[in-house]
Amino acid sequence: MPDIAFVKPALPRAGALVLLLAEEAPLSGLAAQADKAAGGAIARGLEAAKFKGRKGQATTLWAPGGGVSKVLAIGLGKEAEISDAGLEAVGGTIAGSMAMEREASIAADGLTAAQAASVAFGIALKSYRFDRYRTTEKEEDKPKLERVAMGVAETAKAKAAFAPMQAIADGVFLTRDLVSEPPNVLTPVECAERCKALTKLGVEVEVLGPREMKRLGFGALLGVAQGSANEPRMVVMKWMGAPKGKKPAGRPLAFIGKGVTFDTGGISIKPAGGMEDMKWDMAGAGTVIGLMAALAGRKAKADVVGIVGLVENMPSGTAQRPGDVVKTASGQTVEVINTDAEGRLVLADVIHYCIEKYDPRFMIDLATLTGAIIIALGHEHAGLFANDDTLAQRIEAAGRAVGEACWRMPLGDAYDKQIKSDIADMKNVGGRPGGSITAAQFIQRFVQGKPWAHLDIAGTAWSGKDTPTVPKGATAYGVRMLDRLVAEHYEG
Repeated sequence: MPDIAFVKPALPRAGALVLLLAEEAPLSGLAAQADKAAGGAIARGLEAAKFKGRKGQATTLWAPGGGVSKVLAIGLGKEAEISDAGLEAVGGTIAGSMAMEREASIAADGLTAAQAASVAFGIALKSYRFDRYRTTEKEEDKPKLERVAMGVAETAKAKAAFAPMQAIADGVFLTRDLVSEPPNVLTPVECAERCKALTKLGVEVEVLGPREMKRLGFGALLGVAQGSANEPRMVVMKWMGAPKGKKPAGRPLAFIGKGVTFDTGGISIKPAGGMEDMKWDMAGAGTVIGLMAALAGRKAKADVVGIVGLVENMPSGTAQRPGDVVKTASGQTVEVINTDAEGRLVLADVIHYCIEKYDPRFMIDLATLTGAIIIALGHEHAGLFANDDTLAQRIEAAGRAVGEACWRMPLGDAYDKQIKSDIADMKNVGGRPGGSITAAQFIQRFVQGKPWAHLDIAGTAWSGKDTPTVPKGATAYGVRMLDRLVAEHYEG
């Protein structure tokens, strides 16, 4: 990510200049000064390109004069319709268009401090790149943008507005890093080790291994892990940021993540085609880890616990078999019909632990749980399941605000009957009809009536295309949404 500095508006002596122009608005401020220095070449170039400042419109002018080598004009649309999301998208356009420049100056003198911060946030989000394993990439193909100078009138206010956004971006980047890592690197043990780095932000981190989980009765989670040479872990991360005297004692907000660092399907093995994608079956846990980093990084005024169950699902001579019955930490028993329906088994034990240990105000779990949710919603929405209408509505609104859409799905007794077992309390799959719903029904059996929401992010955790602020690859879906949820409803 380039260094982003908020500076007093001034024309650059050389290099690239970005102009942010509202629809049909005349050149003014720095834009007018730049045009004057270039002898009117900028205005003429924009006119020739039929640039009107419409939302999403962008035009590049080369060597216009006045010491500037390149001008990028970006349309903001109608002034009355400028939004934070639109400004973040503008920042993404800047990051993409200026990737091969060492330094870029942005004429943001027409924006408020908060608006300039939103543009900077978009630049940060779009600049992410996971390239640590590339050894032969040519130097000329690597992004070069090192510094962005944002010319804005109220520099101190812009910097203050950007500070929490920077913390959120750091959390997003952490999640993207974790989800992008190859599975031979990011084992359950390694993921737990990386969680420990959050202690630098003031997060309390506790790691539980197989011995501790066996004592707790984690028969479901340990059953998933038993086929792998890589040991499982559960990581508890606590951020206690609520103001003293206002804490609802012992009632933190709880976020829980499925962390299957690689999912072969176990004995119910997946087809070979596309199995490499299953390195990101830990994206729910990745989101929770990134969220905890974001909340701690911006010093959120809330008490929050994040818990992730980390396992690897492998076939071997010791692997769990279809037909096995496991006893969960809650005492309920599960007939394992399909070993590829393992994430819900992990969540069952972790959710029970969370309730018994922390009695949370609510629980939100995130998991790349079912292919069925992709069939239902594609890659545009995550599936949202909840037993609490207020919580569901708040999650949906937070998602809309940050561009992380979710769609509420039904729950009900008819679906619950699909997971009735003949020999145990339940079975871990309910057949093909309503597969994402029966998976949520399974999880609901462990929440003890607590306010709870489940986000099935199988279709949104990874993207095969670039979007304005999310490069192709790991999306970190949920970090911004849940940070927004906490900020709007549960701080102070």
